[in-house]
Amino acid sequence: MDIDTQILVKSAAFVGAGLAMGLGAVGAAIGEGYTAAEANGAVSRNPELSGDIFKNMLVGQAVAESASIFALVVAILMLFLGVPLNNLLNGAALLGAGICMGFGAVGSGIGSGFPGGQACVGIARQPAVTPRLTTNMLIGSAVCQTPAIFSMVVALMLIFMGFDKAPLGPTWAALVGAGFSTGLAAIGSGYGGGLAAGASCEGISRQPESVGNVTTVMLVGQAVAQTPSIFGLLVSFILLFKRFPESYELQSAMALLGAGLCMGFGGIGPGVGNGMAAEGAVKWVARNVKRSGELMRIMLVGQAVSQSTAIYAMVVALVLIFVV
Repeated sequence: MDIDTQILVKSAAFVGAGLAMGLGAVGAAIGEGYTAAEANGAVSRNPELSGDIFKNMLVGQAVAESASIFALVVAILMLFLGVPLNNLLNGAALLGAGICMGFGAVGSGIGSGFPGGQACVGIARQPAVTPRLTTNMLIGSAVCQTPAIFSMVVALMLIFMGFDKAPLGPTWAALVGAGFSTGLAAIGSGYGGGLAAGASCEGISRQPESVGNVTTVMLVGQAVAQTPSIFGLLVSFILLFKRFPESYELQSAMALLGAGLCMGFGGIGPGVGNGMAAEGAVKWVARNVKRSGELMRIMLVGQAVSQSTAIYAMVVALVLIFVV
C-alpha cells in the first residue's frame, strides 16, 4: 500500500501531539502530588493553619501545572492548526515539536513541586513568615519553568517555521534532533532548579532572618542549573537555522540526529547535579548565614565541575554538526 505525503505529515502531527501531552502530563502530576503530600504532613503538624496551608498548596500546584499547560497548547496546535501537508519536512518538524515539548515539561513539572511542598511544611513550622515563604516559592517555581518555556519556544518554531526551500535530506534529521536537544536537556535543569528552590523554602522556615542570603544563593544556584538547557537551546537553534546541503546518505542525517541526542542526554545529569550542589549550599546558608559567601563559592566551584560534562556534550554535538 502506497502512503502519500499528506498521510505521513498527519500521522507525524498526531504522534507529536500525543508525545507532547502524554509526556507533558508526567512531570506536573508528580510535582503536584509531592506538594499535596507535604501539605498533608504540614496540616497534621499544625491543624490550626490548614486554611493557609491549603491555599499555598493550590498556588504551588498551579505553578507546577504550567508545564503541562504548555504541552496542551502545543498539542492542540498540532492537532487543529492545519499545517501544510505537501512537505514531508513539516511532518519531521511536528514530530520534533512534540518530542521537544513533551520531554521539556517533565523536569519543570517535578521541580516546581519541591518549593510548593516545602513552603507548606514551612508554614506549619513558622506561621509568621507565610508571606515570605509564598513569595520565595513563587520565585523559585517560576525559575523552574524556564526550561519548559525554552522547549515551548523551540516547539512553536518547529510548528510555524517554513521549510519549503530546505532539502528533505538531511534536514528532517536536524528538525527531529532540535526537538531532542532542548527537550531532553530541559529535564535536568527543571528538576535541579526545583531542588534549590525547595531547599530555600525549607531554610527560610528554619531561619527567617536568612531570607535575603538564602534567596540570593538560590537564584545564583538556579541560574547555573539552567545552563545545560541553554546549551540544548543553542544546539537546537543551530540545527534549525543552519542550511545543510542536500544529501540522502544515511550518515549525514545520523550526524545531525546524533548531535541533538548528544546535547539532550548530555544536559540531563549536569542540570540535576548543579541543582544538588545548589540545594546543599542553600540549606546550609540558612543554618550558618555568616558563611554564606564561602558556601556560595564552594557551590559555584562544584557546579562548574559538574557543568563540564554538559560542555563536553555540546562540543561533540557541534563537531557532529560542523565537522563530520
